[in-house]
Amino acid sequence: MKYMLLIYNNPAQEPSYGTPEFDAMMSGFFAANEKMKADGVLCDGEGLQGIETATSLRVKSGKVETMDGPFAETREHLGGYYVIDVPDLDAALKYAALIPSAKFGTIEVRPLMDYNPAG
Repeated sequence: MKYMLLIYNNPAQEPSYGTPEFDAMMSGFFAANEKMKADGVLCDGEGLQGIETATSLRVKSGKVETMDGPFAETREHLGGYYVIDVPDLDAALKYAALIPSAKFGTIEVRPLMDYNPAG
């Protein structure tokens, strides 16, 4: 089953770029990537540019509306994701725990819909 691991961080709590703490965090991401690759579960994963680059879109009464920035006003920002293919939620949680920003943010683990189940 495929799961998306959504990485939410509070920018006020994450290490600053160029610090030893930032370098340690990035090393943790690289280690998580390598573990998921080595275990054959990694399907995809990327970091996202900052929320200042986001555009939100809605369609209301047939009219497209766009807004600068993310829709939700929260302290934590969606900063990246992984898509993994594992047997169950317990396995997905094991890999989510490898993500270093779980120490100061939140990792949302959500199963992906399967629109083409094997018959």
